[in-house]
Amino acid sequence: MEMARRENVSQYIESRYAAVPEHLWAKYPAYAVFRRQNNRKWFAVLMDVPRNRFGLNGEESVDILDIKCDPKLAGSLRENRGFLPAYHMNKTSWITVLLDGSVSMEELAPLLDMSYDLADHGRRCARKTGSAAESESEQKFKR
Repeated sequence: MEMARRENVSQYIESRYAAVPEHLWAKYPAYAVFRRQNNRKWFAVLMDVPRNRFGLNGEESVDILDIKCDPKLAGSLRENRGFLPAYHMNKTSWITVLLDGSVSMEELAPLLDMSYDLADHGRRCARKTGSAAESESEQKFKR
């Protein structure tokens, strides 16, 4: 199982969504924003942040990915290893994913799809009309 790391996450985003990393802050050259092409809205932000900012042991930096998330799913995701409240983003509609080997690409891929969809004018993940069916992403991460 391939673990989510900065390099493979960036490659996955570039190939799946044709989104290129934008380095917006000269002071933080490792920070990269990924936007939808149709509306320029952010759907992912790659950063490296000191571990102690998250209450984790150590002062070295850890790579993270901030992604948009359905607020109903965000709370349950944060109960899992590798998922935290969003760093420098709205904590209701964004989450932070540690890219330290605690989350697999298999787990992250549907969440990136959700983030990409949510950045499209707030469009929610596809749901079956007239039923209480949850999206595939929500079902996968419900515990």
